[in-house]
Amino acid sequence: MSKLDISVVVPLYNEEESIPELVEWIDRVMKANGFSFEVVMVDDGSTDRSWDIVEELAAKYPFVKGISFLRNYGKSAALYSGFDAAQGEVVITMDADLQDSPNEIPELYRMIVEEKYDLVSGWKQKRYDPIGKRLPSKFFNATARFVSGIKLNDFNCGLKAYRRKVVKSVEVYGEMHRYIPVLAKQAGFKKIGEKVVEHQARKYGVTKFGWERFIHGFLDLLSVVFVSKFGKKPMHFFGTLGIITFLIGGVLSGLMIGEKIYHLANHMKVREVTAQPLFYISLTLVIIGAQLFLTGFLGELVSRSSSERNNYQIDKRV
Repeated sequence: MSKLDISVVVPLYNEEESIPELVEWIDRVMKANGFSFEVVMVDDGSTDRSWDIVEELAAKYPFVKGISFLRNYGKSAALYSGFDAAQGEVVITMDADLQDSPNEIPELYRMIVEEKYDLVSGWKQKRYDPIGKRLPSKFFNATARFVSGIKLNDFNCGLKAYRRKVVKSVEVYGEMHRYIPVLAKQAGFKKIGEKVVEHQARKYGVTKFGWERFIHGFLDLLSVVFVSKFGKKPMHFFGTLGIITFLIGGVLSGLMIGEKIYHLANHMKVREVTAQPLFYISLTLVIIGAQLFLTGFLGELVSRSSSERNNYQIDKRV
């Protein structure tokens, strides 16, 4: 089977009003530019008629493919399944609510094919979201830039373009969909770019995301950075922390014992070591340091027995 130019992956949840209009819009853009393409629609457990409409569209348009979850798993699960099914050389993701414009597809495709980007992320520079959504998003993006070192202005934008190899190499789970650029970078894909894209005001329905997504997203950011750096070498993290903590506690204890010996040797008034709050602080640090070291040791044992320990991304074979 010959490869397609583009796969458009669309995760959706209760978007029955917008789906037909989105598919027609994508169809117009693709045909105007002569692309061979498919649209993979992943229904994330919708409770409205979304899946019925996807089935109707699949019967009408041969390029429409559908995947339906039995229940709601989240956007990351939908993208993971869509990536697995995608057959295009360039994979483009967009939301189903019509806030992402299919008119951006030709330029995103060009940047991947001609400028050789591995991933191009959309940047909704001018947004139509309420301020209660924009401000947390700005803080979130700033944090993600600082922690990941990737200079993107909008990690949250659903409109992204990927080289096929990228989506086949990363595993998206939890709330990791907004950190696919981070996952791609950790997998070895270095050319990550950004394009200012048009943001449409929501035409149908209401947003499916609440404040909790920022909390979950922040925790997932810490998780992806930690796992990518220390997943195969946990002792480097826990062992280092353990040694530092243990040494601080040990030095404090030594100083207090030395002080007591000095006072006794000079027949000075001696304060019992156990009567000093610093003694309990130093003792706690020693215990925590030992526990952190043991945690790193146990982590190494788990890592060495993991089937994924030597799972590396190989670029080419001869």
